[in-house]
Amino acid sequence: AMEDVSAKFVSQKISRTRWRPLPAAALQPPDLFATGSWDNEDNRISIWSAGDLGNAGLNGEYHGEPHLLCDIQHNGDVMDMQFLDQERIVVASSTGAVTIFRHHQNNQTLSANHRWEKAHYHVDQDTSCGGAACTGVVCNNPEIVTVGEDGRINLFRADQKDAVRTIDNADSSTLHAVTFLRTTEILTVNSIGQLKIWDLRQQRNEPSQIFSLAGDRVPLHCVDRHPNQQHVVATGGQDGMLSIWDIRQGTMPVSLLNAHEAEMWEVHFHPSDPDHLFTCSEDGSLWHWDTSTNVSEKPSFLHQGGRSTAYLSHSTINQSVVSAWLSNDPTKDRMEITNLIPNQTLSVNSLDVLGPCLVYGTDAEAIYVNRQLFA
Repeated sequence: AMEDVSAKFVSQKISRTRWRPLPAAALQPPDLFATGSWDNEDNRISIWSAGDLGNAGLNGEYHGEPHLLCDIQHNGDVMDMQFLDQERIVVASSTGAVTIFRHHQNNQTLSANHRWEKAHYHVDQDTSCGGAACTGVVCNNPEIVTVGEDGRINLFRADQKDAVRTIDNADSSTLHAVTFLRTTEILTVNSIGQLKIWDLRQQRNEPSQIFSLAGDRVPLHCVDRHPNQQHVVATGGQDGMLSIWDIRQGTMPVSLLNAHEAEMWEVHFHPSDPDHLFTCSEDGSLWHWDTSTNVSEKPSFLHQGGRSTAYLSHSTINQSVVSAWLSNDPTKDRMEITNLIPNQTLSVNSLDVLGPCLVYGTDAEAIYVNRQLFA
């Protein structure tokens, strides 16, 4: 129910929300998250405590609200953000800069640890106004990959001043997002509906594979890879559609699912339970896509009131996880889609899921935490 969600009004538009990763052996739910803002006079990177579970009521419901631990000014809009490790966050700016901020937990402060000032630029690195927005960043410590409006891909290492590798004209259009396919390969999406695979071991500056949406070449804004089935990739774009790709076969998506009524800004498979996928949109909605085959048997938060739930018909065949996402017609399989924000407001720009917890941020200058996603 909605009372599992706590809101915090933060008087800035939130462009990114990210849970701090948990240590490998940790059993507790995530406790800290970071946010970045955009379109404000003074943009900020902030670290929040998710709130005190000690405040849980008699029925285990959760009352604490997120509280600010520390923040720091950020030059330009925060375009993307990823934790590098427990203490460091890599932030992509609309100015073209990429900055590593360090969270000092002993005295709860943030400091700029390292900055690549013109990681992305339109003309050349020396012109003062030539910066091009860095649109996406992904980390696999110590490696950091960035993409930008300039169609450039950079590979940085956290401990090195200069880029390890730059592919200058990787794309003639804007690259909007990037993720790792495996440790040596990355996936990018661009503004003409293409998904490309790049092998960082190859010296040539060409993608090893190109996939594209048929027809209108709708700009793609976001991409995520299934955590266990590395050939399964999800993307979302300007038309709000969810595309599922099998990079082992063909050059087009295996399924296109009608989703949001406006741009889809982020898509995330649940990292430990990838039957579940989450998308958020400019239209003010945040959808939970559930392909787990025992949907109808389990008493689930999906069936409680106040949520609009769409069923894409149920089949009794016990489909495997893989075929649930890769079916040519997922409507034949069992999938349940729930809008977790029934009362549409302004754009939901970002979401992150970890364990039982969801955090998301909006243009309504608020951040929201749901600590009991699967309660």
